[in-house]
Amino acid sequence: MLVSSYNSLLVLFSLLVAILASYTALDMAGRVATVQGRTCYWWLAGGACAMGVGIWSMHFIGMLAFSLPIPLGYDPALTVLSLTVAIVSSAYALWLVSQKTLPWRRLGAGALLLGTGISAMHYMGMAAMQMVPGIQYDPMLFGLSVVIAIAAGGAALWIAFRLRRHTHWVRPLRAGAAVVMGCSIVGMHYTGMVAAQFPVGSVCGAAYAGISAGWLALVIIIVTLTILTMALIVSVLDLRMEQRTSLLTSSLAEANQELTYLALHDNLTKLPNRILLEDRLAQAIQAADGGKGGFALMFMDLDGFKTVNDAFGHHIGDLLLVEVARRLEVAATPNATLARVGGDEFVMLMNIAEPADAATVAESTLAAVREPFDVKGHELRLSTSIGIATYPGDGANQHELLTNADAAMYHSKALGRNVYCFFEMSMNSNVHEQLQLVHDLSMALERNELILQYQPKFVAPSGPVVGVEALLRWQHPVRGLIPPDAFIPLAEKTGLIVPIGDWVLDKACGQLKQWHDAGRETWGMAVNLSALQFTHERLVHTVQETLARHDLAPQKLTLEITESTAMRNVEESLRILQQLNNMGVRISIDDFGTGYSSLLYLKRLPANELKIDRGFVCELAQDSEDAAIVSAIVALGKTLDLSIVAEGVETAAQQEFLTSLGCGSLQGFLLGRPVFAEQLIEALAERDASSLMV
Repeated sequence: MLVSSYNSLLVLFSLLVAILASYTALDMAGRVATVQGRTCYWWLAGGACAMGVGIWSMHFIGMLAFSLPIPLGYDPALTVLSLTVAIVSSAYALWLVSQKTLPWRRLGAGALLLGTGISAMHYMGMAAMQMVPGIQYDPMLFGLSVVIAIAAGGAALWIAFRLRRHTHWVRPLRAGAAVVMGCSIVGMHYTGMVAAQFPVGSVCGAAYAGISAGWLALVIIIVTLTILTMALIVSVLDLRMEQRTSLLTSSLAEANQELTYLALHDNLTKLPNRILLEDRLAQAIQAADGGKGGFALMFMDLDGFKTVNDAFGHHIGDLLLVEVARRLEVAATPNATLARVGGDEFVMLMNIAEPADAATVAESTLAAVREPFDVKGHELRLSTSIGIATYPGDGANQHELLTNADAAMYHSKALGRNVYCFFEMSMNSNVHEQLQLVHDLSMALERNELILQYQPKFVAPSGPVVGVEALLRWQHPVRGLIPPDAFIPLAEKTGLIVPIGDWVLDKACGQLKQWHDAGRETWGMAVNLSALQFTHERLVHTVQETLARHDLAPQKLTLEITESTAMRNVEESLRILQQLNNMGVRISIDDFGTGYSSLLYLKRLPANELKIDRGFVCELAQDSEDAAIVSAIVALGKTLDLSIVAEGVETAAQQEFLTSLGCGSLQGFLLGRPVFAEQLIEALAERDASSLMV
């Protein structure tokens, strides 16, 4: 037999390639198992090529390390065929470990097929030498090499299946497993090589016509290392991209979930909002139509909340709403939907067997809200008015049910509050009337139905005129002249008060400019600001633009805000009022004495005038308490260096008393009623003529 020898360096390279190929195979198995869709097939094909080339390269480097005392070569066709067998076997192995489970029977069959494939690759590569006479194999060693190949294949499949998921310790474990697998593959190869025997006189048929072994080792090593390295780099980069994508997807899912929650829940109380309520209501209607029983819709509005909010500020009001929401949740029935649909409005949707069930919940709700609330050391008391609509019976859809429950709630308020009422058809007329009024009000500016009347203010006791107050009226085409008390609350509730207020300011300033041009330059104009208008972001800019448009001195404009509005958010009020004051606009605190002002804050307000509420003036002659209050307000105004205006003066006794106290200006029916601009000059002339006759 010919004596063979090995190149130690190439043997070492074959072992390193086997280990690297094993690690690549384990990494590819992980990628194939984790990706989905068409991407899985691309990774399967790429992984099979990388793994097959790696195993085949180890085999051929090992063969190139082998030498005989005769020239050696390799048949190209058989060499390519052995590579194909390696790639196909690798593809099957990767497919097998990408399955969800790997039972022992499937593992055994896979080990047999993979081991047979590796053995076929090896002995096909040996046949590529085309030895004459043929290679003789030791049967024991030949069988042992096949057994090693099958055992190595089974171990490789089991390890790859166990380590296919990406965990914290997976890479060190794969490195260790790759060493074991590489040694097993090398052991199979060299066992097969030892089994091969070459008789003396043997000739390699592919030595001259086949591939030269001189450059083949270098090409295979370089190409193999390049392919395996590229495969690993692509795998690592793709894994990192997948992890980043997964992280971004997870973050996006959390953000979407949070946005969905915010879109469907009230930010303050965390209760469902109107959108979610309407969705639940639609589901309840569908379920009831399917014969799963009826339900009730309970509309609740807090009584006295506005007073608390005005007296203690928005912060305390918000905390109070949160406490109310918690109590309503306790009073609600299981599986009920409790939603906040407005500032102090709540709706409860609950399944009921009969109307009496809704009445029971309403009674417990009334009792829960009546109990005192302790908010930041303040003992606060509220009640609630409840309207109940049931389905079927009180509406065919969401809109009708909500409208009818709201109508029943307003009926509860009309009955004295702190009660509940079931909806009745007679209640609908009031609701429709309010809705029609809101619709008409939204068109009133366009149709020029809003008008201004002007009431003069006099230097006490009886003149001269120092200015006028603009008073808004609505000349409705059907209802006639509507007073502000009937439509201003609707305008505030719907937000229409902002454009209406801008129109009033512009119209009043325009009229004052006309009077100035007519020779009454000493007159000023007072305009009321609503709470919503006062806090509007464009208020200061609008006032500035209006004064410039009509060429009016800022000192000739007085903006009247109520005491409760000024005290609602003191710091914000100070900021707005200071901006107006810096422009030169005069500030009047209207309805003074009716709120819950803190003198500490009042002295910080840049106001020029206090206006005594007509409620204190109308009973002034008979009520000593009102006289004492007015005296105190006048004294306070003088102390703070503020002008004092009393409104609602209707009798000579009131006129005389207020003058004696030191009120600077008077306003009321006794001195002059509200009239249209074109009538004011005439009315003042008649008054002056009457005074001269007296």
